[in-house]
Amino acid sequence: MYNSYAVVNLSNLEFNYNQIRRKAKGSGVIAVVKADAYGHGAKEVSINLAGLATPPESLAVARTEEAIELRQYLPDIPLLVFDSISENNIRYYQEFNLEGTLTDIRQLKVIKDSGLKQKLNVHVKVDTGMGRVGLFPDQVLKFFTEAEKIQNLRINGIYTHFATSDEKDKSYAHLQLENFDRVISSLKSHSVNYGSIHAANSGAILDLPESYFDYVRPGISLYGYYPSHETSESIPLKPVMNLISHISSSRFMKKGDSVSYSRRYILSEDANIISIPLGYADGINRRLTNRMKALIGGEVYDQAGTVTMDRIMFNTGNKKFNPGEKVILLGEDKNHRIDAWNWSDLLETIPYEITCGISKRVPRYYVR
Repeated sequence: MYNSYAVVNLSNLEFNYNQIRRKAKGSGVIAVVKADAYGHGAKEVSINLAGLATPPESLAVARTEEAIELRQYLPDIPLLVFDSISENNIRYYQEFNLEGTLTDIRQLKVIKDSGLKQKLNVHVKVDTGMGRVGLFPDQVLKFFTEAEKIQNLRINGIYTHFATSDEKDKSYAHLQLENFDRVISSLKSHSVNYGSIHAANSGAILDLPESYFDYVRPGISLYGYYPSHETSESIPLKPVMNLISHISSSRFMKKGDSVSYSRRYILSEDANIISIPLGYADGINRRLTNRMKALIGGEVYDQAGTVTMDRIMFNTGNKKFNPGEKVILLGEDKNHRIDAWNWSDLLETIPYEITCGISKRVPRYYVR
């Protein structure tokens, strides 16, 4: 057993998934497991989701390499890759039976010239206002007209992505949805076969039911977090990851002593200082120095001194703890809870970055 580790609660994952499924009111689910399932472990998360009584209709990742790895464990479930198809990766889509994403009309030539014998399965991404990748709405009809001429291409879906669905002001999200609706209406009026439709990310699942279409695409909500403080909490969620360590050392230090690099923490009175084997190499951001807290023995204690690569310290005052005792960095006890939002608020970021940032050096243990 390692002294520091993440505990991934698969029961909580299943709870969140079922809540999302219930909220989506009959729409299918494309479960987003990119970035190693937001730091939770894509292999284990995907296998468990795929094994549910009502599994996701598809899984989605960002990179081709992620999909290839998952295909080793899940030979049959559809895998959508958000990254654009290119000359460098196109052959893998057929070799591993992946669904790719088309974002630019120039990709059609890549497919046409690829020499692929079987049809390539793809979804088409429309940029309705995200300003990142995708066809602009006025390019979509021409794109489909050209795509119909390519023998080795099968379009299974069309989708877009919201820029502000996690904000209180939904006016821009509604504008994007209107843009997308116009695209779909245009394709319908020209009898274009575009496959399935999907748009709703976590924020939209919570607050924009008109965006559900054929599928919804939950990401951070699967892992137990609302995407911002501005969305509703219309789905109950349970955090899936706890971060646990154990005390390595416990020392009594005097008033005026300093702790860690640059002497950023000077004791104002005598106190016990404990250390644990976690640091910025494990995902503890240095900007949490002297700001974060931990749960030890049912009480909350302040972090002390500069966060180092491999170790952080906490001031436990006049309470003496012994090496080996449990320290909760993310998680809860009977009276207190610390979650990724506590860190996010201090760092002016979002829980996505916190869970994704827990490094590979921290082993994951899976429980129910």
